[in-house]
Amino acid sequence: MMLKRLVLCFMGIMAMCTLHAQELAILKYSGGGDWYANPTALPNLVRFCNTHIDTKLLEKPATVVPGSALIFQYPFLHMTGHGNVVFSSEEQQNLRTYLLSGGFLHIDDNYGMKPYITRELEALFPDKDLVELGADHPLFSSVYSFKDGLPKIHEHDGQRPQAMGIFHENRLLLLLTLEADLGDGWEDPSVHNDPPEIRQKALEMGANIIHHVFKN
Repeated sequence: MMLKRLVLCFMGIMAMCTLHAQELAILKYSGGGDWYANPTALPNLVRFCNTHIDTKLLEKPATVVPGSALIFQYPFLHMTGHGNVVFSSEEQQNLRTYLLSGGFLHIDDNYGMKPYITRELEALFPDKDLVELGADHPLFSSVYSFKDGLPKIHEHDGQRPQAMGIFHENRLLLLLTLEADLGDGWEDPSVHNDPPEIRQKALEMGANIIHHVFKN
């Protein structure tokens, strides 16, 4: 009877994972940072990807917390904000297991998140380093070509944009984009009044990230 219950439970989990196999989720974290920033960004990116790179993503992303088993239903998590980030030890363990098991997390610093998220990533993966992705990384040419690497969408401190990653067994499992503000470029045009060519660059880079995760 116990074995039957375990089999049924496993089948249920697999069915749920299949149902959500082409969905994205926003990571709702603790610490006081505005995890809910850029509310129109992901829906716009999803529409762009569904139109231009033949994905079939649901336009309205789910919202999950890092300590929940629900994160395992979503192969792609997105995280953004301007301020503090805190993962509890239980959240660290769950998120680490998710990432090492095949999940992916994109963290887009909306300006001001860097010192907090890098601290948390050091605790999340004390045995791994954040390394900068060179312009020759496949992420920058999977669909659209970015010969100089990560594009600059918004200026803040005048620093160059950086794509930082954590790898496991040669797989990119976490991407941290800094000094780029991709999410601002994905937002509705009226939010930041970015020129069309700037928004296009942001959406194309976002499509490259989506393609890299779902197509590889």
